[in-house]
Amino acid sequence: MAKDFEACAVLAAKDYQDPPPARWALIAEFIATFLFLYITVLTVFGYNSQTDANYGGDECGGVGILGITWAFGGKIFLGDILTQLTFGLFLARKVSMIRALLYMVAQCLGAICGVGLINAFQKSYYNRYRGGAHVLADGYSKAVGLGGEIIGTFVLVYTVFSATDPKRNARDSHDPVLTPLPTGFAVFMVHLATIPITGTGINPARSLGAAVIYNNDKAWDDHWIFWVGPLIGAAIAVLYHRFVLRTSTIKALGSYRSN
Repeated sequence: MAKDFEACAVLAAKDYQDPPPARWALIAEFIATFLFLYITVLTVFGYNSQTDANYGGDECGGVGILGITWAFGGKIFLGDILTQLTFGLFLARKVSMIRALLYMVAQCLGAICGVGLINAFQKSYYNRYRGGAHVLADGYSKAVGLGGEIIGTFVLVYTVFSATDPKRNARDSHDPVLTPLPTGFAVFMVHLATIPITGTGINPARSLGAAVIYNNDKAWDDHWIFWVGPLIGAAIAVLYHRFVLRTSTIKALGSYRSN
């Protein structure tokens, strides 16, 4: 029985480490993003409807900003891969260009379909709350919004790369099952900081899906922020992790071993 258990463990580890075939990976990306948009945008609508005084809501009711942030962070903890992370993996040479582009297309299509389903079943809420589209909040400049998206994405992508660093895994006996945990908390913290500014994009597919279905001028006015910001933030995170942090760590280990 012990041998059978050991054999199952080896097979499970192999399945975890080996990348799935492209067709199954694309289906997984589509479904994951579809569910991500459906759950999180409905959470936002639910909060708005519960606190909207114009429709009999209680301004102090609802799940609150914390509830929204937990919805986003919790969904990421369940294993979603975001568009900016795909871009970061491509820059880090962990996925090919073609595979990265296919992932991004699948994610964007999943986002569009997820918001489209909400529009079909929640038409009144959808129109009332601007389709969950990301817009720059009043009183903030485009530079502030762009900076928020860059920094927020940097925190998220850097957290993912640090949590999945193979050298850190070997050193700390890291359990790969727990990898989504710090990622989910990173998403949670970033949403707390940037919801009042941009509604927290940090995911171009999510922003695109909402903008395509809502298709209002206001949703497209500053849409570029929700692409440029995450892509720049992801690129900076990859460069920092690969060429600054890991280089300094290697030098420190070399110095320690020589001593």
